[in-house]
Order: sequence, then structure tokens, then C-alpha cells
Amino acid sequence: MRRDPVKQTVKRKNVAVENTWKLEDLVADQAAWDKEYQEVKTLLGKIAPYQGTLKDPVKVKECFELEDEISLHTERLYVYSSMLHHGDTAESGPQALLDKAQKLSVEVGEALSFITPEILGLSDEALQALVKAPELARYKHTLDEMIRQKAHVLSKEMESLLAQAGNVTQAPNKIFNLLNNADLKFPKVKDEDGDEVELTHGNYIQFLESDNQAVRKAAFEAMYDTYGKLKNTLGATLSSNIAKNMFYAKARKYPSVLEMSLYGDNIPTDVYTNLIDTIHEALPLLHRYMKLRAKLLKVDELHMYDLFAPLVEEFKWDIDYEEAKKMVTEALQPLGEDYLKVLKDGFDTRWIDIYENEGKRSGAYSWGAYGTHPYVLLNHKNNLNSMFTLAHEMGHAMHSYLSDTNQEYRDAQYTIFLAEVASTLNEALLMDYLLKKTDDPKAKMYLLTYYADQFRTTVFRQTMFAEFEKLTHEKSEAGESLTPQDLSKIYYDLNKLYHGNEMAVDQAIEMEWARIPHFYTSFYVYKYATGFSAATSFSKQILEEGTPAVDRYLGFLKSGGSDYSINILKKAGVDMSSPEPIKQAMDVFKSLIEQMEELTK
Repeated sequence: MRRDPVKQTVKRKNVAVENTWKLEDLVADQAAWDKEYQEVKTLLGKIAPYQGTLKDPVKVKECFELEDEISLHTERLYVYSSMLHHGDTAESGPQALLDKAQKLSVEVGEALSFITPEILGLSDEALQALVKAPELARYKHTLDEMIRQKAHVLSKEMESLLAQAGNVTQAPNKIFNLLNNADLKFPKVKDEDGDEVELTHGNYIQFLESDNQAVRKAAFEAMYDTYGKLKNTLGATLSSNIAKNMFYAKARKYPSVLEMSLYGDNIPTDVYTNLIDTIHEALPLLHRYMKLRAKLLKVDELHMYDLFAPLVEEFKWDIDYEEAKKMVTEALQPLGEDYLKVLKDGFDTRWIDIYENEGKRSGAYSWGAYGTHPYVLLNHKNNLNSMFTLAHEMGHAMHSYLSDTNQEYRDAQYTIFLAEVASTLNEALLMDYLLKKTDDPKAKMYLLTYYADQFRTTVFRQTMFAEFEKLTHEKSEAGESLTPQDLSKIYYDLNKLYHGNEMAVDQAIEMEWARIPHFYTSFYVYKYATGFSAATSFSKQILEEGTPAVDRYLGFLKSGGSDYSINILKKAGVDMSSPEPIKQAMDVFKSLIEQMEELTK
């Protein structure tokens, strides 16, 4: 039996080199970092002379090229020092290096800040002449995007005023974070052993995952009773955030906050409303799943605090890292030899920092700088979740690798709207592989419930959040009141609608709006649902069509940010402006429910 490295939390210096990422591929050593830092400082001295010249195509081209060179060097310095710091956050050297990189990033931002306003200050005719200039052909998408944004860029004085207002308009988010993370104290609740344990944000889900319904109920009620005591303050905070959004939408001449929020990614509002409408049509499926949950949990009545309870009796699936790599590679076979070759290279040439060590940043991510392979941070444990995390993060890494190797620097970076598609697609293919490979009914049920809950939390729940944001903003924009009671009623009614009559929608859930931090980054959560739906659509096409669908998908990965997100997906065979991808995702969800029902007969 393999020894589990995670059980031995070692110091960073004692971690086996082959289990760490090879950061010297990014920056060779401290001397190279210092040299590159000085190079940025030198290049910054060359940017100022371009101020006042950005109407001549040759000058614009030279300025863009210099901007790219400065930005790329700065990105590499920042990413390297960040990842060095993440390996051991207690080490003072990497922290000092990161501070230096952060200060340089601010300096670079200030030095380059004149470029966009100066170009946008040109007449429409002069802007179109730049777009058509042969010297600027490779920057066409950049210029098109600048022109698209022009209607919402204000005068220099107004932009300065809005920038200053930022210190005030950040208040709702700051107040919420301080209240939520520092000031809120939750009572003690009894665990399965009858011991009193203080409830925290960190252990709340653990309580909800308890086998004991009384423990789940006590934690649920304690959580929302605590928020209920602060409902007036938290209601005023969220309402102020909505008022802030309305202020910016009006100042920047957008018809609504929703349109302002989607404009950055050039996403039509139809994408947002289609998502909500299509999920409404699919709600009977969620209700069917709720009924099945009640049956599997052997409860007469399913409650809100039962939604995270395990549906399969304790099922241990021990998967070490080598086995996880092997299964992920086999699961991704449908993506073809070229994809697998790069994936293997990533595994073999230390793209990945694998195990936990003292001081290492928690969680997982994929990151990197253009011109060098991507990197993945893991804290691998020998379980199913960690294997899915490996598949997920390597999906991001492969997306970045193929974007970077097929696009120029400024066209390589894909949007957040696209970011979760490649990672979720890998998870979908891994799930399909495991379900086909597994004969054990208990293991199969474990996988099916794991996947079904991803649909529940990522598609249905995030769409419900998105609808709550839409309704609350529309109410405010219509000049109607938005009291804590209004917020609670809207939120409770949505829970009733989404979860249906197959469960008891406990009144306490009406306060859940008060603890969702994403509501302070408004109209963002819908991207989780659209990304998951797009990935599910891609996986369905790949598994059913084979090579033609794979070619379209690889084309998507190679496109980076060279076009608008909606167009990139459409070319690859997923049209998010139509309900079809969401319907395809719902077909997969329906299939999961049917398989679970079959296993419970």
C-alpha cells in the first residue's frame, strides 16, 4: 500500500523536488528576476514620449508593442513571485519579492493609463482609420473593443470624479466583508457526539453533511437566526450595493445595471434571460431529484438543511496521485493524441505542485504567464474530490497552453465567461469514464449523486441567485422599496419555486441572501451556470459525434480571447444565445436521475 504523503505535513524545503512545480521555467533565479525587473524600469522610461502622438498608425503600433513588452515582463515577475510565495506563505523572502512586484504593477498601470483615453479621444473617422490601417492589423480586435466601449467612457474630468467616488462606493462590500468575516459570531451547536462546538463559516457545511438530521437542523437554524438578528444592517448594505450599481449604470449611460454588467464581455441580455427561462422549464427535474433525495435519505419530509447530507452510506474511495493521473488521462482519451501528448508533458515536466506542505496556500488553481507553460497548484489528498480537482485544473491549464501557443499575447487571454468551460468539460468526461468503468452499484450511486449535486449547486442554485439579482435590481430601478422584508420575501419565494412541493422550504432560508458574498459582485454568478451548461453540451457532442466535435472543441481552446466569448463558443458548436446548450445539460441531468431511480428499485 502506498504511503499517503498528505498525512505528513512537511516543511517546504523537505518536499521532494519532483512533487513541486519547476518555477525556473518561468524565471531562472533571483538574478534573472532582478535583471527582468530592471528591464521593466528601463522600458517604462520609453513609454511617456508616445503621449500626444497616438493618432498616427505607426506610433500606435510602436506604443502597443512597447505596452505588450512591458506588460508581459511585469506579468512574469508578478506570477513568479506570487507562486514562490504560495509555496510557503510564512517565508519572508518571497513575500518581499511579491510586494516589490505588486508595487511595480501599480507603477506600470499608471504609466500606461494614458493610452486608451488618448485613442478614444480621437474622432470617429480617425478611429476607423486606425482600424483599417494595415500596420495595425494584428491589433484590430483591441481597437474594435476600444471603439465598442467608447459610448460609455466619459470625459477626463468625469472619469476622474468616478475614480474618486470609488473610495465611497466600495463601502457596501467592505462593510459586508467586515460584518460577515470579523464581527458575526455564531452560537455553539451539538455535534453527532453531543459535544458543543462553535458554529463557524468553515464548519457549517460539515454540520450540514452530518448523518444526523437533528445536527443538520440545529446548525441551519443557528446560522440563519444569527443573520436574522442583523437583517436591517445587512439589508441596508445589500440595498446600498444595488444603489451603487445604479449610480454607475446611469453615469456611464447604460439602460440598466444588468446591461452594464454584461457589456464588458459583450454578452447579450438574452443569454441571461434564456438561462432563467430554460431552468424554469426544467424545474420539474429538480423537484423529481428532491423527491429521490428524500427517498434515499429515508426521511418523511426533505428540508433545506438536508440538501448536503450524504445520500450514500460512508463510501471510501482511496485514489492516490499516480492512480488519479492515470484515470484522468484515460478519461480524456476522447480529446485525441495531440491533447494527451501535452497533458502528459504537463504531468512529466513539473507543471504541478502536488501535495500540502507547511505554509502552502490552500485550495487549487491554474495560473501562469504568456510564453511559458501554465502551472497548477494542488493540495492533493487520496480521494475522489482531489482526482476531479486534478482534471479540473488541468482543463484550465490546457486551455491556457493552447490559447497561448495559438494566439498573440493580447488575444490569448480568455474571459471569465469562458474560463470554467474547459475545466468542467474535463470533469464531465472523467465522470462519464468512471460511470462506464464502475460495476459496483454503491460506487455508481456515489458517482451519480456527486454529479447530480453539481447540477443542483452549479446550475440550479446559481441560476436562482442570478434571478434574485435580476428581481432585486429591477425593483430598485423601478423606484420601489427594497427593505429587508422585501429581500427575504423575494428570496423565500424563489426557493419555493425552485425546490417545489417535494420538500419543506423552511422559513429560515429567507435569510440566506444575507450571507452570499457574490451578491456584492453583481450579475457574476450566472457565468457558473452558463459555463457548466456549455461544458456539458461540449461533452455530449464529443461523446456522441467523436472527431468533428473534438476538432470544434480544440478550436475553442485555441481561440483564447481573439473574438467575443459568445462568438468563440458559437463557432465551436455551442450557441449560448439560444436555450439549446442548457437543454442539453438538462438532458444529462435527467439521465442521472433515471439511473439513480433504477438503482433504488
